[in-house]
Amino acid sequence: MTKRTQVAIIGAGPAGLMLSHLLHLSGIESVVLESRSRDYVESRTRAGVLEFAAADLLRQSGVGERMDREGLIHGGIYLQFDGHRHHIDFLDLTGRGIMVHGQREVVCELIRARLAAGGEVLFEHQALAARDLETRRPSVAIRHGDEEFTLECHYVAACDGAHGIGRRSIPAASLSIYEHEYPYGWLGVLARTPPIATELVYACHDSGFALHSMRSPEISRLYLQVDLNEDLANWPAERIWPELRLRLAEKDLLEGEILDVGITPMRSMVLEPMQHGRLFLAGDAAHIVPPTGAKGMNLALADVRALARALVSWFSSGSNAQLEGYTRACLRRVWRAQHFSAFMTNLLHRDPAGDPFTRRVQLAHLSYIAGSRAAATSLAENYTGAATDET
Repeated sequence: MTKRTQVAIIGAGPAGLMLSHLLHLSGIESVVLESRSRDYVESRTRAGVLEFAAADLLRQSGVGERMDREGLIHGGIYLQFDGHRHHIDFLDLTGRGIMVHGQREVVCELIRARLAAGGEVLFEHQALAARDLETRRPSVAIRHGDEEFTLECHYVAACDGAHGIGRRSIPAASLSIYEHEYPYGWLGVLARTPPIATELVYACHDSGFALHSMRSPEISRLYLQVDLNEDLANWPAERIWPELRLRLAEKDLLEGEILDVGITPMRSMVLEPMQHGRLFLAGDAAHIVPPTGAKGMNLALADVRALARALVSWFSSGSNAQLEGYTRACLRRVWRAQHFSAFMTNLLHRDPAGDPFTRRVQLAHLSYIAGSRAAATSLAENYTGAATDET
């Protein structure tokens, strides 16, 4: 069996769903393929910081109502080190803040919008291969249950993550892959406990990094730096809560029901180019950042904003100039985000080797940021996305 559409989109994360939504608004058909079930996709716990431009994209495309109703507007962050907590006021420094709103909520809202508009989001449909990418009629081979069929299209957008078929469909000889592994991971906890502060707290402690974020006035998202190969079984609740209190300097942090817990490795990756023939990569399929800089979802949304514009240009006028320039248009922002994410990660995490010189340099740099308007402005510009927004 063969189906046809204008754009085949692999992956029903924020990138794939937003691309489908933006194309729909311009009258372009797409089919979204997702190997997992809808319940699984809508229950995944992910990051939740939206830059100014990303939040604005949701509003302008008509899917920002829930974000504006339930999201938490933050005017800055706190840096905690050497026994003191310092506020970095983004609004004062850049005139813009951030929106704390979970990726899961963004995904759920986009799924509802696509289905309400009659869009095709095919869950439990596994993309097996992307074919004929250098021809005018590429296709995706798909399995659903015991059935296999082909989806023909004009273009393929791979928004299927670092382990999907998208990046594997580009010949290895055509790719340059830039990677870096950090020697630690994050233990992430979603818990039913009220936030300890009105904004995110980034803590650099002798025992390791900690981050306090929130999802609502009742739900907190908390992170601890752990060893790279740490076993989750070594972190029962009886150990998690005292360690959070220690690193965050919050002895009154309430122990709540732990709703989700897991360990995430810290790594960076950039794939160049982000396209091959009529295949385009977006989001984690093309780049991964450590979560310290809160850039993952924002980069994914920025990618598909650029890709949607390029596809609309081609379908409306036949011009492929923007499609040919897609990689170039994305990479300045991607590498800027990689630099900032690496900066924040190295600034805040304990050196596993315990080098006292490295520790003193960290504290000196943190002190400089807390005391210098110029240094704080640089951090604020990068965190809010002001340094990389498209004109």
